[in-house]
Amino acid sequence: MTPQPEEVIRLLNDAGVEYVVIGGVAMVAHGSARATFDFDVCYRRSSENIDRLCRALAPHHPSLRGAPHGLPFRFEPETVKAGLNFTLATDLGDIDLLGEVAGLGSYESVAGASDVKVIGDGQCRILSIDGLLKTKRAIARKKDMDGIEELEALRDLRKRLGEF
Repeated sequence: MTPQPEEVIRLLNDAGVEYVVIGGVAMVAHGSARATFDFDVCYRRSSENIDRLCRALAPHHPSLRGAPHGLPFRFEPETVKAGLNFTLATDLGDIDLLGEVAGLGSYESVAGASDVKVIGDGQCRILSIDGLLKTKRAIARKKDMDGIEELEALRDLRKRLGEF
């Protein structure tokens, strides 16, 4: 199941979670035509924010995506504080939580490379095109390298239109 960005954004905003949308949803927010099948966010690692994040997602039954069936996993603040990045299957769809992002670092750096955008009836921080380019170059998987040309074209178009 593919998460609906507006629904996840509303859920996180209502809970007061500090996060930045990254990955495919961020690319689409900048005009990419790529399909995305999960919702990636970088989250602030403060105790208070982790508590808010866990309270927001817990009712949606998060489990570790790709883990063996029956593997014990409790999505609670202690678990998140002990880890960093989590790939989750939820009732809302697949959600990836990153405490750090390759090429950028922690939430503070990612937030500094983001812009506030309106998505649906809410607003949130979205990683900028330049931020997406940095992380895609740092990860350097084939699918990330394939997205670089499109992101550069989107950036160039926005510059020509005076939006950048």
